[in-house]
Amino acid sequence: MQALCSKLVYYCKYSRLFANFDTIITMQNPSIFTKIINGEIGAYKLYEDDRVIVFLDLHPQVEGHTLVVPKKQVDHIWDLDDDDYNYLLGMAKKVGNHIRQTIESPRVGMLVEGFGVPHAHIHIVPIYHGNDLKISQDLDAEPDHQALTAMAIRLKM
Repeated sequence: MQALCSKLVYYCKYSRLFANFDTIITMQNPSIFTKIINGEIGAYKLYEDDRVIVFLDLHPQVEGHTLVVPKKQVDHIWDLDDDDYNYLLGMAKKVGNHIRQTIESPRVGMLVEGFGVPHAHIHIVPIYHGNDLKISQDLDAEPDHQALTAMAIRLKM
């Protein structure tokens, strides 16, 4: 598959066979976020439109930890085209303000790190103390579906 992708990059770069880079992006293996977007995997959705999906993190650092994800699968946020990047950031701002008003947390943090899933996304995290963003996610723990359901109802946009 890697050899095929390398050839596609070569052809895209040096020929006019492909209209834009999106053709190559769709050739990647679908990320877990793409599977959520396609309805193959469930999620605690708070908002969805034709460009982004917003859902709760299954392993939150704190209650209300939310992910804002572009529907276009791109590994690095910096590789989004300007329009998609600005739309994603605008939606992150709306989600952050919504969380701040609904949960009434003193602060809401925004984090882009990109190590967990090879699909650009923004973490929006309510902050009550300076160390809240330093809390490690327990990825081995069983998600608290009851708490996630209650939070999704509370934060639905």
